[in-house]
Amino acid sequence: MLLEVSNLSIRYGDIEAVRQVDVSVDHGELVSIIGANGAGKTSILNGIMGLVSGTRGTVRFDGTDISHLAAFERARKGMRIVPERARVFPRLTVFENLMTGVYGIRSKLDVSKRLSELYDLFPILKERSSQAAATLSGGEQQQVAIARALISKPALLLVDEVSMGLMPKLVDQVFEVLLHLNRDQGLTILLVEQNAMASLAVSHRAYVLETGTCVFSGKAEALMQDPNLKAAYLG
Repeated sequence: MLLEVSNLSIRYGDIEAVRQVDVSVDHGELVSIIGANGAGKTSILNGIMGLVSGTRGTVRFDGTDISHLAAFERARKGMRIVPERARVFPRLTVFENLMTGVYGIRSKLDVSKRLSELYDLFPILKERSSQAAATLSGGEQQQVAIARALISKPALLLVDEVSMGLMPKLVDQVFEVLLHLNRDQGLTILLVEQNAMASLAVSHRAYVLETGTCVFSGKAEALMQDPNLKAAYLG
């Protein structure tokens, strides 16, 4: 397994947001964590990335225990996150936003080649490269956030609520990009989503979260056909 999370628990003061959750992602997989708003999905990603305190449990990445590492150290090992609501740097240009993704590792990458590859994947970013990120649409900002995470060529991409706030047409486009990255380029992805059907449609496996606890897990196709799961979570 590329990622093995064991007994992950996360507490914010008196509130236990995540309780003893196990998650694994193999090389080349696209795995989803789905559940209602407030179920603890984002907390799990932030715990894996090392962005929250009050965390217990073990996170192993490519066979190494990284539970003690800070977020920037986990990033340098090949793990990157696309945060919810894009969260670009609004006053920086598109190009400058992308360059923040190679901070500290620029000498190890062929940045020109990576930019060319990303501009092929997201042509609008090349057109908008000198524009401030604040002037972009929500869909374009989401593309910036994904490209910023991808520019460092991560081994694992953590994606948080990529569909949030986007029009249905743009949601379809973003999921097509994730599917292309996984199926055609072999990128391993852990995707957190409230849009369960769209997420399951592109995933190999999935975990279903309810109030901080995993209540279902299995192959995505089987979960989509499970009558109990459909009634409770998929509508």
